[in-house]
Amino acid sequence: MATVTEKKKASAPKLQHSKERYMFWFENMLLQRRFEEKAGQLYGQQKIRGFCHLYIGQEACSSGAASALTKGDKYITAYRDHGIPLALGTDPKAIMAELYGKKTGTTKGKGGSMHIFDKENGFVGGHGIVGAQIPLGAGIAFAEKYNKTGKLCICYFGDGAIRQGAFHEALNMAMNWKLPVIFVVENNGYAMGTSVARSSNVTELYTLGEAYDIPSEPVDGMSVEAIHEAVSRAAERARKGDGPTFLEFRTYRYRGHSMSDPQKYRSKEEVEEYKHRDPIEQIRAVILDNNLATAEDLEAIDKKVKEIVAESVQFAEDSDFPDASEAYTDVYAENDYPFIMD
Repeated sequence: MATVTEKKKASAPKLQHSKERYMFWFENMLLQRRFEEKAGQLYGQQKIRGFCHLYIGQEACSSGAASALTKGDKYITAYRDHGIPLALGTDPKAIMAELYGKKTGTTKGKGGSMHIFDKENGFVGGHGIVGAQIPLGAGIAFAEKYNKTGKLCICYFGDGAIRQGAFHEALNMAMNWKLPVIFVVENNGYAMGTSVARSSNVTELYTLGEAYDIPSEPVDGMSVEAIHEAVSRAAERARKGDGPTFLEFRTYRYRGHSMSDPQKYRSKEEVEEYKHRDPIEQIRAVILDNNLATAEDLEAIDKKVKEIVAESVQFAEDSDFPDASEAYTDVYAENDYPFIMD
């Protein structure tokens, strides 16, 4: 499958960043992991309802980009959207409350798991329509260029969404107009449940960007270091006015497409094989091997993260559901729009 075989894979020295950055990556990815492990438990208890798509295994894709980009840059993704806002610093309490459908959530309990949003941290939302966020990401980049902000948009989507026509239209326009956008396909191999190899003759997904003369490359999606470096290069290109970059993050999700996925399309042995390349464990090893911190220090971070998650659950439990009248708010920008009824 495409996530295993890599023709061009970014390789990096064992230690090439500061202690501060390695510690950020470890704690940041661990927060995502522990938050979603708890979310999975709560879903089983029917505390969280509706759809729920977990990011477990893909944490490097968000943390590596967060460390490479700057305040004011925009992020947009599909419905597997808990990890990115956590990486950006969105309050875990607000995210958990949103999963519960409570009014203290990131979108007042109206979006649920698939529609987290945080304007303050530049997260322009999780989007439920497959591939719809791709032209939106190009549009956000157009606004940044038009307003001469010097900022960019990084647009995430899955390997299933890459078959949408909107993907090709957006890449064509973005390159033609030299928009400051980084297109990222998080290739976890199976879309909803069909392998890349069964859905297309083109399994090296990054090559699709080359059809539009967009600099394109595959990246080891299990390595937060490789992702940081690739996104840094793409960001430099975008800020210079040279236009978009297309990156294929070759990653892997340990859980199913959603909580209701029986995962019959892959073997348990394959999942375990990928866990040997776990992004968190890779960074843990670098930290310990280079004496950046002790095992006790990392255990203390894990304890701290678990406390943060526990506090977020309690916050969600204690929060109220939105009033029924909230169904009529935040629908139209104009307060006197003619279809609003008293």
